Amino acid sequence: MTIRVDADACPVGVRRNIESQARFHNLGLVFYTDDSHELNPDYGEVRQIGQGRDAVDLALVNQLAAGDIVITQDYGLAALALSRGAAAMHPGGMLYTEHNIDALLAERHLAARARKAGERFQRPKARQSADDIHFGSRLRDLIKSRMAADV
Repeated sequence: MTIRVDADACPVGVRRNIESQARFHNLGLVFYTDDSHELNPDYGEVRQIGQGRDAVDLALVNQLAAGDIVITQDYGLAALALSRGAAAMHPGGMLYTEHNIDALLAERHLAARARKAGERFQRPKARQSADDIHFGSRLRDLIKSRMAADV
């Protein structure tokens, strides 16, 4: 099992939490980013991908194996991960599932159409340390359940 992180927009606290848990459970860890970002994790490796629309996402999906865990804010990437037998989680701690991914993709499509029409949306609330704690708890639970399923 490898944790694969779409790291371009992944909060620092989430990345640190992922590193800590991957090290604790002795899991593979790969951060995917475009070449405009510089990451130096204490654990795991970084794959820098050339810039281009969805280049990072495609590189991650091409190296994905069933049983892996993907951390991403991108609903499209989450849907691809689920279709490959991987688990997918949002940095906020939400687990993407076959029960919620279609609604999330539809919501994304409607929001894009509204933005094109000039509609404005509120910005997300600033991230708090409690958000990192919540994410860590959810990731720990996911890792344990995936490891138990492998037994």
